[in-house]
Amino acid sequence: MRLPSLRYLKTFQVAGRYLSFKLAADELSVTPSAVSHQIRNLESFLGVALFERNTRSLAFTDAGRNYFEFLDIMFARLESQTQQLWTQYGRDIVRICVPPFFANEALLPKLSTFQNSRPDTDIRVSTLPSVMQTHPPEADLSILLGNDNWPELTTYRLFAHRVVTACAPGLLADQDIKDYRSLDGQTLIVHENRSDGWDRWAKALKVPAPKPKKLIRFDSMSAVARAAEQGLGIAQVSWPVGSALFRSGALVRLFDVELETGDDFYLAHRPEDSDRCEVRKLNEWIVNEFRECA
Repeated sequence: MRLPSLRYLKTFQVAGRYLSFKLAADELSVTPSAVSHQIRNLESFLGVALFERNTRSLAFTDAGRNYFEFLDIMFARLESQTQQLWTQYGRDIVRICVPPFFANEALLPKLSTFQNSRPDTDIRVSTLPSVMQTHPPEADLSILLGNDNWPELTTYRLFAHRVVTACAPGLLADQDIKDYRSLDGQTLIVHENRSDGWDRWAKALKVPAPKPKKLIRFDSMSAVARAAEQGLGIAQVSWPVGSALFRSGALVRLFDVELETGDDFYLAHRPEDSDRCEVRKLNEWIVNEFRECA
C-alpha cells in the first residue's frame, strides 16, 4: 500500500498540535498557505477531511483527531528511536526546546560554559513561537511557562516570570515621564499573548489604566523588546530574561516595580529520560545557571 508523504504527515502533526496553520508555518519555516496546501494534499490522498476550517478557528474532525493522536505518538517514538541510535552508535545529542526570547537573551549567552564542560555532547536548540505551555514530543528538555500543571512531566522551577516597564534611552530623554500618569498619551507596545497586560499592570499597582495615544501589537516578546529598543514606544519586557538588554543600555526602566505575572519558568523532561546521562547533565547545568534568578 502506498503511504502518504512523510512531509505532509509531519505538517499535519504540527498543525494539529497548535490547531493553527500560522503557528505550524512558524515552526516549520514555511508560509501558512504552504501548510494549508500540504494538508489539502494529505486529505485528498486519504479521501478524508482532517480539519474543520472556520473563519477564525481550526478544529479536528473525528477522523483527524484519531489520526493526529496516532501520528503524535509515532513521531515521538521515531525521535526516541533515532536518539537511541545516536546514543549507541554516534555522538551524544540533547534536544532542548525554548521560547525564542528566552533562547536569545538568557540561554545562548551562557551555553558556551556547558559546551566547554561537555565537548562530546551535541546540543540541538529549537524554538517555538508564542508562550510555550506544552513539552514537544521531539524535545528531550524544554523551558515551559506556567504553574507546574504538567503531572506527566518531571519539572524543575527556575524562576518567576516578571515584567518591567521599559523603553529606549532616547525615548525617555525626549519624554517627560515621571510617574504612572505620564503614560497617558504615549505609544504603548502590547504582547498579543498578554493583550490585557497594561490593564493588569494598572490593577496590580492600584493606579488608573494608562490612556495611550496609540497601541502597537506584536506576537512575540522578542518583537516587543526590539520595538521598544528601536524607540517605537513603551513596553512591558520580560524580567529577568531580558536583563542583558538593560545591562547593555539598549533599554532603560521607567519605574522600579517588577510586576509578577503569576507564571513561572520551568525546566521539563519526560520521566523516562531521567537516566540519560546527557539529559541529566544539561538539566543540572540549566538549574544551576538560573538558580540565581529565582
